[in-house]
Amino acid sequence: MIRIGIVEDDNACATRLVEHLRRYERERGHRFAVVRFTDGAQAVAAHRPGAVDLLLLDVEMPALDGFSAARAIRAVDPDVPIVFVTHLAQQAARGYEVEALGYVVKPVPYFAFAQQVTRALARVRRDHEDALLLTVDGGLERVPVADVVSLESARNRTTVHTLTAQHSVVRPLKALEAALPGAGFARAGAGAVVHLRHVLAVRDGEAELVDGRRVAISRARRKAFLAALTDHLGARAS
Repeated sequence: MIRIGIVEDDNACATRLVEHLRRYERERGHRFAVVRFTDGAQAVAAHRPGAVDLLLLDVEMPALDGFSAARAIRAVDPDVPIVFVTHLAQQAARGYEVEALGYVVKPVPYFAFAQQVTRALARVRRDHEDALLLTVDGGLERVPVADVVSLESARNRTTVHTLTAQHSVVRPLKALEAALPGAGFARAGAGAVVHLRHVLAVRDGEAELVDGRRVAISRARRKAFLAALTDHLGARAS
């Protein structure tokens, strides 16, 4: 489900945006979870990286305007797509200051709105394909797939080992494996998935990894693991 934040003090405009999102759902087969904030300060206070996949941000609001809110949000989240909602197209030109994805002009027409949502969803898909979104310490953490060294499960927890940290999450290994790109990862055993780009060597039935750890390769998985590693090394060399 795609999470969308609407930051809009005008009730009529907020209702129109929600109606457009529901129409988009019907026409395109998506599902949206929508949360509304009535002022910029409220949105800034609530925002955390990964909290929403898209922000629809009004420019003209009392207390904290849209541009100021966007700058504050960018200080903690450089990635969330922002689409400004404005009365004047000239104002939206300032969007480059906060790397906004685009803008729509009030009263917001559906087709222009749908175009911006489609662009945002394409970016969300790219970001999600290139990262794992993990629930850590009550918050969400975006972990670049390129940094993942291995995933190992024990009981009901899975530990994601990266180049710089370890994240223990209450999530099945199978579910995390399904969120990874198909190529580049291989099962070393029932409870371990290894990122092949971070394998230094295979010795004595174990994969030696760049972070100094060794992961046992089960007898049942050995042939498939070595074949995947060979294919990976061949693809990198070609």
